[in-house]
Amino acid sequence: MAKKLQDQVAIVTGGARGYGMGMAEALVNAGAKVWITGRNEECLMQTAAKIGVQGFVADAADGAAWDCLLEVVMADSGRLDILVNNAGEGVNIAPTNELSDEVIERSIASNLTGALLGCRRAARVMSEQQNGLIVNIGSVCAKHAWAEWGVYSAAKAGLLQFSRSLVVEMRPHGVRVTSILPSWGQTEFTQAAGLASRDAEVSALCISPADMGSLLVDIACRPSHLVTEEVTLWPMVQPMTQL
Repeated sequence: MAKKLQDQVAIVTGGARGYGMGMAEALVNAGAKVWITGRNEECLMQTAAKIGVQGFVADAADGAAWDCLLEVVMADSGRLDILVNNAGEGVNIAPTNELSDEVIERSIASNLTGALLGCRRAARVMSEQQNGLIVNIGSVCAKHAWAEWGVYSAAKAGLLQFSRSLVVEMRPHGVRVTSILPSWGQTEFTQAAGLASRDAEVSALCISPADMGSLLVDIACRPSHLVTEEVTLWPMVQPMTQL
């Protein structure tokens, strides 16, 4: 029996760990051939071997790296069916007046620019194919305001609004665009951003990489004449008035 996404070709940025790894693994299990990207070569290749995908070392905010990746994928498979722009980072969640220019620039590059660069290239390929799916992983921060999250939220809000425009732009070409906006997750985001860790009991009830993978495959498998514009995902354990 053929799998749901048999022979489809996918790219997942930031696929070495967390949500990215969960989504890449779910795509593989659904039959897709998957490429994952990341900046840490050792971690990336370990994950690629573990879940059965192709690893490609790249910074998502580097246009030249995108060009190299697309060249390799197209030479190998001749098509791109699914792009998941998952790469991103908190960098430093802190009062705005305490942030350096470098932190602000890095946050925008990691959480917004990289996805735009990927969308630009995928849009060209998928328009020619007259089909495809682009999924941009945002955050509930795109629609809610919390102190000290301003720069990260601005980047994610920009990605959300761009994605809304891209939905309309790509429809005539048979290409679907979806935004997924998750909140608290079972990832390394909290520690990497220098935030206090959550209790183990709470963390166990947050969004898991497998949860994100299941959602992604569900979206990808919906009929091609239907587009899922936005999905906001909250863990029931999280108060919706604060982070």
